[in-house]
Amino acid sequence: MNTITDIRPSPIAGQWYSSNPERLAAEIDSYIEAAQLPIIGGEVIAIVSPHAGIRYSGPVAAYAFKTLQGLSPDVVAVISPMHHPYYEPLLTTAHDAYGTPLGAIPVDKEALNLLNDQLKERLGFGLTRIKNDPEHSLEIELPFLQRVLHKPFSLLPVMVREQSTSVARALGTALANVLSNQNAILVASTDLSHFYPQNVAEILDAAILDQIRAFNPQGIFDVEEQGKGFACGRGGLAAVLWAAKRLGANHIQILNYATSGDITGDYSQVVGYGAAVITHQAED
Repeated sequence: MNTITDIRPSPIAGQWYSSNPERLAAEIDSYIEAAQLPIIGGEVIAIVSPHAGIRYSGPVAAYAFKTLQGLSPDVVAVISPMHHPYYEPLLTTAHDAYGTPLGAIPVDKEALNLLNDQLKERLGFGLTRIKNDPEHSLEIELPFLQRVLHKPFSLLPVMVREQSTSVARALGTALANVLSNQNAILVASTDLSHFYPQNVAEILDAAILDQIRAFNPQGIFDVEEQGKGFACGRGGLAAVLWAAKRLGANHIQILNYATSGDITGDYSQVVGYGAAVITHQAED
């Protein structure tokens, strides 16, 4: 059995979530248990989850991850924004695994190489591999996956710096091609509006959630360009929607919505969090 030694160390454990494995597992499990899902029909292809500190967005994220409880994908593609000032359009890790307090998750290097080739064909550039990145929005989803999935899995991590329609569409097509014959799940990591009063945030966030519900990835960009709604991970979110469509998904349910104000009690400047599940349902 090969031992993975090149593990990306977590830059956020102990800050964005507990560095204590037992405490972290218990907190995630409590959020999962508290999430009250509607009936989820069909096969889950992808989910949408927020990515703030677990204390803030964990109760909402749990709704998305609970739809995966007991599933056994071989690979999970987590597509997040890159909040830090890298200049490359699309990035991934150069490490062999991601480390969290709950253990190491191996990176699917074969899938990454295939994705890189597909992107080069479509965009003229591929994935830039980086070490020791500080990005939280991809990592924060991993402990949830470690708690809900039935068996160990490999990771296909992508961080999107260029939030454009052309890059998102190409990424979605490439992801679908790479994952089409695999037992895979997609995760879109995004928060919604940032630092508006609660009543304004609810209007802005509803506009984005309406486009997700309508399965309209282009609409996510249109709403943002019109100043009617905002999502920091819009590129990755749209890419996941485009990929999910190509993988046969035909239905989206919004599962939960809240803001940071619901945790802190401060509604003067909030961050919006939404959870959704994307499924393939048999036609009537």
